[in-house]
Order: sequence, then C-alpha cells, then structure tokens
Amino acid sequence: MIEIDPINAQILQSLQSNGRTSNTALAKQVGLSPSACLRRVQDLEKRGVIQGYRAVLDRKAMGQDVVVFVMVGLSAHLKKDALDFEAAMARAPEVRECHNITGSVEYLLRIEVADLSAYKSFHADRLGTLPMVGSITSHISLGSSKDRVG
Repeated sequence: MIEIDPINAQILQSLQSNGRTSNTALAKQVGLSPSACLRRVQDLEKRGVIQGYRAVLDRKAMGQDVVVFVMVGLSAHLKKDALDFEAAMARAPEVRECHNITGSVEYLLRIEVADLSAYKSFHADRLGTLPMVGSITSHISLGSSKDRVG
C-alpha cells in the first residue's frame, strides 16, 4: 500500500474534481511551486496511484438514459466460466462496469442503454445466450443522488 501524505491527498482530491486543471492552478491550490507539484503528480502516476484521466460524459445527452444494475450468478464455480464471462462483458459496450463480488451471486454489472427495449435486447441477446450464466436479477435505477465516475 502506498502512503499518501496530506499534500498528495489534496492533489488527488483536486484532480478527481477536475482532471483538466493546469499544473499552475493545482500548485496554487495545494500551496506548492509548479515544479514541486508536477514532480508529485508524476510520482503519483509512476506509482500507479493515478491510473489515468478521463472525460465524464452526460448519459442523457448521449441517449443512454437508462441505468440498470444487474446481478449475475454463474451456473458453476469454474475459473474458465468466470474468465469467459468477464471477456464477454468486456466486449459488450452496454456494460460500463463489471464487478466480481461476494454473496449469493458472482457479478454485479452496471449497464447503460437508451431505453428499456435496448436493455431487453441486451438481457436476451447477450446475457441470455451465455451458457455459464445461471441467474440474472435486474435493478433499474430511478435516479442517482450521487454518481462519482472516475
């Protein structure tokens, strides 16, 4: 585990809020010179604490209004089945997140689609055709009071 000092914690919090902030502005926010701030950011990147930067997209503007959380149980607890399932989910553009979890099922998916008809197609044509899938439970999101992406 990497120890994070208070200044690095401030840097990380600021970058999570706005990954496009300039190094000069970031340095000012955390009370460092621009060169010292840049060295810290580069060190955090090198050590893998910062894994990348991304754009946060407006799902509604892109026509992806419906978010569904799907719990998937596999038929058997075989490594091959788990790897095959994860590979299938990696290829599915509707799947925004795929988590291997503990409990009564093996996977929790976050699906983003245009509408319920699109989800029905995903459910029937993607999940429903995978031989290792034993159970599917869908939870349609009615809204999000907090949705931190990235």
